[in-house]
Parts: sequence; C-alpha cells; structure tokens
Amino acid sequence: MKISSIISGKKVETISASASVHDLVNSLNAHHVGALVVSSDGKKIDGIVSERDVVRAMPGKLDQLEGMHVRDIMTVEVHTCTADTTVAELMTMMTERRIRHVPVVGPEGNLLSIVSIGDVVKNHVSELDSERQALRDYVASGN
Repeated sequence: MKISSIISGKKVETISASASVHDLVNSLNAHHVGALVVSSDGKKIDGIVSERDVVRAMPGKLDQLEGMHVRDIMTVEVHTCTADTTVAELMTMMTERRIRHVPVVGPEGNLLSIVSIGDVVKNHVSELDSERQALRDYVASGN
C-alpha cells in the first residue's frame, strides 16, 4: 500500500523558524499533533520540530526556554517520503532512523502532507485485520 492512501485529505501544519517556543507549544497543543513542519511559505521545508525537540531543549536551559525560537531547537536534516513510497518502506525508515514524523513531498520537493508513526501503525493493523478476515473467510468456505 502507498502513502498516498494515508494522506488523502490530511492537512499538514507548519510554523515559522522565527516563531517562539511558546508559540510552538501552543500550536502543537491547538492542533493536537506531535510535530510541525518548519516552513516560511508552507511549501519549502526548512526543518521539523516536535514535542521531543522541546523536551530535549529543556535540561540546563529551562530559564532560557521562554526566549528561544523554533530555529534554536528544530531538526534541519529532515527525512521525507513521497506519496508513492510504500507503507512498508516508510515503516522501515521510521524504525531505522527512530523518527516519528515524516513529511510527504511532491515531485518538486514541495510539502504535501505529513505522516506520523501512529498513521503507519493504524494502517498496518488495518491491513493485518483485513488479511485475518480474508483467511477466516477462506477457511470457512472450505467446510
């Protein structure tokens, strides 16, 4: 199965690198997401920032956190996939690189959507359930 089936109708939230960490936390909470793509125009990916990045910025800098910006804590090396990437390929990438959010890009490298590990697991469980039901039906039809 391709990633295109997971991202159908799914919106991606972005934030500017110059936004404050306070704004980031509020945006993550308001959108009920674990990561935002950092982009100045909603198309070009400048980075990605997650709740994990916020937590990692805290030790020894808690008093400075209020004055920090997204650019201070974001991940610049962003791993992406395309709509044609298979769910199995993405699952492998996410597991090997220990990442939970992968932006989906178009042929020109423009941002299309984002896929979370939760999306991938939900899809995988659904596929397994469909296979289980098909096997059950097959066995039942043989009796």
